[in-house]
Amino acid sequence: MLALALAAIILVTLLMFGLSLLSGSTKAKPGADFATKTITVTLTDEPPNLDSSLTADQISSFVLGHVMEGLLRLDENNQLAPGVAEKWEIRADGATFWLRPDARWSDGKPVTAHDFVFAWRKTVDPASASEYANIMNAIRNADDITAGKLPPEALGVQAVGDRMLKVQFAKPVPYFDRLMAFNVFFPIREDFYKATHGRYASGADMLLYNGPFKMVQWVHGAHIRFEKNPAYWDARRIAINVIDIPYFTSDPSARVNLFRDRRIAQAGLAQQNLEEAQLLGWNIRSFRDGGVFYVEFNHRRDRLSRNRNFRKAIQYALDSSVEVNKVIKQPGYLPGKSVFPIWLDGVNDKFRKEYPAPEYTPDTARARAYLARAKQELGLSKIPPIMLLAGDDPISGRVAEYYQDMLKRQLDLDVRIDSQIFKQRLAKMLAGDFDLVMAGWGPDYADPLTFGDLFLTGNVNNRGQYSNPAYDEQVRIAQNSNDRKVRMDAFGRMQQIIFDDAVVLPEYERALLFAVDPQISGVVRRVFGADPDFTYVKIAKE
Repeated sequence: MLALALAAIILVTLLMFGLSLLSGSTKAKPGADFATKTITVTLTDEPPNLDSSLTADQISSFVLGHVMEGLLRLDENNQLAPGVAEKWEIRADGATFWLRPDARWSDGKPVTAHDFVFAWRKTVDPASASEYANIMNAIRNADDITAGKLPPEALGVQAVGDRMLKVQFAKPVPYFDRLMAFNVFFPIREDFYKATHGRYASGADMLLYNGPFKMVQWVHGAHIRFEKNPAYWDARRIAINVIDIPYFTSDPSARVNLFRDRRIAQAGLAQQNLEEAQLLGWNIRSFRDGGVFYVEFNHRRDRLSRNRNFRKAIQYALDSSVEVNKVIKQPGYLPGKSVFPIWLDGVNDKFRKEYPAPEYTPDTARARAYLARAKQELGLSKIPPIMLLAGDDPISGRVAEYYQDMLKRQLDLDVRIDSQIFKQRLAKMLAGDFDLVMAGWGPDYADPLTFGDLFLTGNVNNRGQYSNPAYDEQVRIAQNSNDRKVRMDAFGRMQQIIFDDAVVLPEYERALLFAVDPQISGVVRRVFGADPDFTYVKIAKE
């Protein structure tokens, strides 16, 4: 196993330097193989956590979205469709789901309502420390369980036999059905979980699968392989046999080289690769992934960035339009104006049309005035070096250097860039090991609350630990009301507080450019869930 892992790492390293991997009579496997119904793709990094009750990142969600399924799923048109549940009913006080009799785990045993009860109780159990425990707070007693006031068994979810799941609400939940396709609500079978003795989800053989594919290989940091799951209830719909992922690289040039050599079936494109892709006549597509990216401040008491005037100084020193148009220079990107992206619906129109983001103009003089006040309040004649935590991908590197340069020139601040691989950056964010961090959030469901509750006091995904009772009050209004206008007004007030308090600094809304092998069709891009989704792919004969 070690030799295989080392060989794979060497292989990826060669690719990242743009070297040819073909030698002698060795023939590369095609990115789309009609004969074996196999597609080969890449991941930017290792999935950090494949325990669905704990997952909080996009890469792990991509993997889980191919090998697992919840009560509901998203179809090829991004509409809710039956999953493990063949029918359901959402009421003001709760919900009922009727499970299909042919839903099976990969070992052939039925998926039951008990598997959902166990998984959801595990999520809210304080011992799990799930970053997504708060997403279940609409279910009766969830908040008291996560606070340690009640046992997990008190959660308002009940298996009525094997095939009926009943949920009791703690408050109105107008978007509850949309949550059911999200991976935190996936099932986990208790007997299998306990049989792994603490190693659940640590390897391909440490998971059970109830989705379209099962993971048959996971060489950590090097290679993942999915094969069609014959036990899946809708297996006849799945037209491919294998999704092979033998390359982990965040380098867009490496991905382009792989695609040019037809070693992978799809490749994300960066600005520097776009002209070449166009000249080669590739099938180029664009997709706005629905997420927002922002600079998040550390609001902990031992950090300078807890000072509002310090944050306002940086807010007025930076310009998201310059960042997008002169630093990133990627088609389709939008300058960041709000943590609520432009696609969200409001009352009668898009949210941002009805509740425009606060307008302001970067102003060096104003930024310096804020910084002077911050120094006075902090009792400092000079601000010591500040740490900016960033990813190790090319765009993050360029943007981090832009911040470093601008803050030095505008405010004479010394910024030290801490560039980390994805998994390590997540760990440092959770530990609060930063002053500023380049962060982002992809939506979990189609409601502004998926962004609004990020900065609620105590939310584990509130990495900077911002806390403001006035903000919390607006989140509670949005959580507890069924009146759409009342909810949207609350989100509008959240948006204003985020700007006034410089909670975070919006950077951009991202657009993804990607090339697709002409042999394949049916790649579904998703704002929610697994993206890209290859479960609808078909391979044509050359």
